[in-house]
Amino acid sequence: MEQFLLFFEQMPSWQKVTWVFTCLSFAFVLEAIVPLAKMEYKKLRHLGVNLFFLSIVFVVNFIFSKLTVKVTAWTGSEKIGLLHMIDLPIWVELLIAFLVLDLVAQYFVHFLLHKVTFMWKLHMVHHSDTHVDASTGTRHHPFDYVFREIFALAAIVFTGAPLAFYLFYRISTVFFTYMSHANISLPLWLDKGISFVFISPNMHKFHHHVERPWTDSNYGNVFSIWDRIFGTYVYGDPKQIEYGLDVVDNSRDEDIMYQLTLPINKDIKTDRGFF
Repeated sequence: MEQFLLFFEQMPSWQKVTWVFTCLSFAFVLEAIVPLAKMEYKKLRHLGVNLFFLSIVFVVNFIFSKLTVKVTAWTGSEKIGLLHMIDLPIWVELLIAFLVLDLVAQYFVHFLLHKVTFMWKLHMVHHSDTHVDASTGTRHHPFDYVFREIFALAAIVFTGAPLAFYLFYRISTVFFTYMSHANISLPLWLDKGISFVFISPNMHKFHHHVERPWTDSNYGNVFSIWDRIFGTYVYGDPKQIEYGLDVVDNSRDEDIMYQLTLPINKDIKTDRGFF
């Protein structure tokens, strides 16, 4: 197990980038073979827009990766965090760290991105995509991603997870992110079966519906258990889903400047209930 985790800790940047594009390519192949919806759009142009946002995410991730190394070194040297208070087999500690990271750095921050108005206006960039496919998983306003990174650091401090645990989690989320956004149709029995533990493709599509309450559901990234525990789980007929947002100009979903300025666009009226 130590050697397995050491692999992730020593993984060079080019391998991480290769993993990202390998997962994206795999999802695109599945989309071509078993599409959920036949969408009429220019896929390469759509991909180009979403890859632009991915390039920004890479920059944010690079900055926070340096901070993450320092934080994990600090929690390790000072014995800070839950994992330093217990002595369990390494695979159990990895599972605990994985669960906490998924809860805090994915589910909880995602919930806040929907409920806090100024955070939602950042997150609207992700939801404004009217042709949800695997590349939509890369589409985030830079400050949306900053919040995600901050909560990830908080989860690291809480757990005291070593760098290898965190990197294993992040590498895993890449696969789940692309597969949950992918425009693929799995047999209903399989998709529903997956959704009992993990986020399935159908399950996440409801999260991208144009209107509430579906938009405010299925916040998980890897595990669906958080949505089940906190009452935000939704599952229905994916044919009823319409992508986009009911408060923005959906015809400008590929207008990068329009998307980047959504958070400060005073013509968009939205109140999420929190400050």
